[in-house]
Amino acid sequence: MSFTLEHVVFDCTDAATLAGFWAQVLQTQVDAEANEFFATVNKGGDGPALMFIQVPEERTGKNRLHIDFSTGDWAAEVDRVVGLGAKRVGEFDEFGAHWVTLADPEGNVFDVAEIR
Repeated sequence: MSFTLEHVVFDCTDAATLAGFWAQVLQTQVDAEANEFFATVNKGGDGPALMFIQVPEERTGKNRLHIDFSTGDWAAEVDRVVGLGAKRVGEFDEFGAHWVTLADPEGNVFDVAEIR
């Protein structure tokens, strides 16, 4: 028996709103059953879906897990995602890679790396 990665799950305060942000980032749609408590993006698509679940507690501290993306048009994509509501956290050039760390509207961090 083997595992299949189905979802990457985000705890959040408003599932539909955060799913809407991530759908724009990934240039796709929020799945039809979305509401403030539960929403998914990319369900049935290639790779795992992103799932958003409303939880009562606020996020505290840094993520212990985050998503990394890469793109050939790095500066334009970072600007596009910031325009959607992400915040720049930092820019790094280490370990032979160049990336920016961003935070989504609820503070979950993710990285966008430049393809060199």
